[in-house]
Amino acid sequence: MKKTLALAAFLAIAFTQGAQARNQIHIVGSSTVFPFSTAVAEEFGQMSDFKTPVVESTGSGGGLKLFCSGVGTQHPDITNASRRIKASEVEKCAKNGIAEITEIKIGFDGIVIANSTKAKKVNFTLPQIFLALAKNVPANADGSKLQPNPYKLWSDIDPNLPEVKIEVLGPPPTSGTRDAFAELALEGGCKTFPGIMAVKKADKKQYKSICHSIREDGAYVEAGENDNLIVQKLDANKDAFGVFGYSFLEQNQDKVQGSTINGVEADFEDIADGQYPVARSLYFYVKNAHVGVIPGIEEFVMEFTSEKAIGDEGYLADKGLIPLPQDQREQQRKNAKSRTPLTM
Repeated sequence: MKKTLALAAFLAIAFTQGAQARNQIHIVGSSTVFPFSTAVAEEFGQMSDFKTPVVESTGSGGGLKLFCSGVGTQHPDITNASRRIKASEVEKCAKNGIAEITEIKIGFDGIVIANSTKAKKVNFTLPQIFLALAKNVPANADGSKLQPNPYKLWSDIDPNLPEVKIEVLGPPPTSGTRDAFAELALEGGCKTFPGIMAVKKADKKQYKSICHSIREDGAYVEAGENDNLIVQKLDANKDAFGVFGYSFLEQNQDKVQGSTINGVEADFEDIADGQYPVARSLYFYVKNAHVGVIPGIEEFVMEFTSEKAIGDEGYLADKGLIPLPQDQREQQRKNAKSRTPLTM
């Protein structure tokens, strides 16, 4: 009882001190989820009596940092993420008085390695991606010895790849796309080397460092959280490749094309059925303490999880979101309606 009263007092202070009342939902987070969240915000603003939510693209990590910074109108109500929240982030939220968070999974997305439609379409394997972008790579066949990445041209890795400089534009460390790309693509190629897998058995931290560390010699260019900017740069430079979410490929097929990975196309069907090797889930997180205080949060969440938004024929599918199976969509709606608190 004392804890409940203390929490109520804390929330009352948080919402009355240091910030003026706010009647507009504030959303931050993933650049990948940004176009989906923006579409829902615009639909919500047009179809309801609430103001159109403000949506900012800050990256998944940046969004969760802002989201977990506290309770009150000066802090965001919702954050989008292209990876699942980390236990350390949940702990940070709790330390700052954010006791309950609702996690909503909205669908799937593929991470593409794309280039200009003016260039030849390329088929990469996961080991080739690792060898091109990792900070340290095998110096022998089994990967038991490592060396700083020596590869300058794609053809240095495999003569079947383009004889052009390795130049990949991609997201920064604050991005969930960067995290997922490291886990699915880089580690996916890294673990094919027996010598590196032997390291995993002895020292998991060292193994992760080997597999997830991206080279810093200019071959990988951090292009910020603006995926549209990467698309523009690829359109201007036919020799460069870019890393971003499938939805941006879907929306810019006149300018860029997705490379196949392990022989699988980066397309809607292959991502949906799990064939495409670099795919991940997309989420948003709701600060339960703000529901009922900031107008419209509950209604916005129900719009975002509705069939007309995230269903097979929903308006977000038209923007490149890969829908969840129907039973999973129904479960997410139940979680959203009950505001089931996240447990790790």
